[in-house]
Amino acid sequence: MIKKLLILSGFLISLPLFSQESEPMIRIAEIEINPAYIQSYHKILMEEANASLKLESGVLSIFPMYYASDSTKIRILEIYADKNAYLSHLKTPHFLKYKNETQNMVMSLNLVDVKAIDPKMMRLIFTKTAHKQ
Repeated sequence: MIKKLLILSGFLISLPLFSQESEPMIRIAEIEINPAYIQSYHKILMEEANASLKLESGVLSIFPMYYASDSTKIRILEIYADKNAYLSHLKTPHFLKYKNETQNMVMSLNLVDVKAIDPKMMRLIFTKTAHKQ
């Protein structure tokens, strides 16, 4: 798979050119952070997200966000080239460092696997984003 990295609003986004053989793995991580650690957590999360996108060809998107009404409620849209790319991601030094350094900050974690209703739309979104650069 070929992809292009873009920097948009301080976030790295990978522009995937999907092959027809693989199905992307899409997940939404729902995380609640202890308010006392929110700034530290954000810093560690951004380091991990940036490393994942720069170093792992199978990581297509790690897009962290939080509720406008509650910054302790983090959501991360994760898109991997396929299940194997996700499993590989879990073994990387930067992900293991993130898990180790944030384990006492996380009050709850729920990982929700989702499927695209229209998988072609994902490519259109990434392509449209690339053209705005």
